[in-house]
Amino acid sequence: MSLRLLTADVVYTGMGLPQRDAGVVVSDDTVAATGRLAELRSSFPHAVETYVGAVIAPLAVNAHTHLDMSSYDFQALPYFRWIPEVVIANREKRGLAGARLGFASLEASRVSAFGDIVWDPDVMTFLLSESTLPGVAYWEVLDPDPATAKDTFRKTVERVEAWRRLEGRGVKVGLSPHASYTVSHELFRLLADYARREALPMQIHVAEHGSELALFAAGTGPLAESFGRVVKLDLATIFGRSPDSALTPVSYLADLGVLDAKPTLIHMVHVTEDDVKIVASAGSTVVTCPRSNANLQCGTFDWPLFARLGVEVAVGTDSVASGETLDVHDELAFARAAYPNLDDRVFVRAAVKGGARVLGESVPFIRRGEPWREAYAWQA
Repeated sequence: MSLRLLTADVVYTGMGLPQRDAGVVVSDDTVAATGRLAELRSSFPHAVETYVGAVIAPLAVNAHTHLDMSSYDFQALPYFRWIPEVVIANREKRGLAGARLGFASLEASRVSAFGDIVWDPDVMTFLLSESTLPGVAYWEVLDPDPATAKDTFRKTVERVEAWRRLEGRGVKVGLSPHASYTVSHELFRLLADYARREALPMQIHVAEHGSELALFAAGTGPLAESFGRVVKLDLATIFGRSPDSALTPVSYLADLGVLDAKPTLIHMVHVTEDDVKIVASAGSTVVTCPRSNANLQCGTFDWPLFARLGVEVAVGTDSVASGETLDVHDELAFARAAYPNLDDRVFVRAAVKGGARVLGESVPFIRRGEPWREAYAWQA
């Protein structure tokens, strides 16, 4: 019988909080015990002690991806250059082939589950019918015109209900009203009410770039100018109200009742403390994508503020085009450097428990009597 005492800088079993000075005893390929190092050394004096890496934990979750953009080349550019020069200029690369490539990268990165924003119906069918990983495929909806809200909603429901009949391999269907400003107030209400009634998971891009604040507060700034060149509607028509100095993207969604559906909010870089309190009170969760935020010069997510106010935070990579890779471990390595004053255990918990909760998955555990997987020893 082989008896090993495995150690790491951080040990997280999925229960309680991540620990230091802890370990896992493995007998052959089965977990025999977990706990404090001193106790394990005393109880298993003949175990061969081995340091296996920075982290011992259940597999991480990549809670926010755009798999269909995985054929894009990575480019770090300011946000308002990146959209036309990367996303739009390379749109012919977006689709099923990219999603297959991205999914293979997800599998190789050894994650337990994933969340993906889906724009192509073929990608949705692929994920529902072929995915080897559980997760949520969020159907993305864009329509800023309230005059077409009911028709867009009807078509969305027809698609979602058809896809829900294909669920069964571990991937669930969700909804993604694209962003706080690209969906009309009327459509937002319809989608949120539908998601709440049907218990559909939902993700929304919110407050990614600082110009989103000026859009809601005054209807000005680079986002207002860029958006206005494409969408020939005034903001009051889209929002159902005029921009206001007291209005933020988060308070706008709260006022519409969208947060009643407990959506997961993506990015959330440019928020006030009151915004975070609103999110906490609503029971919504948040996904941060640190590399994408940095590469597009969007700013830095205020992780300490969200932690202090008790908001569940998960980690995502965003797309290859903005985040460089789909490996959430690369994201965590970047986060450790970006937040030198935050304890590593915060990131580990977010990647495991935070991600599972965002996607509605059971939190995985490392516990006595269950198989040991070498993938539980994270190398980054």
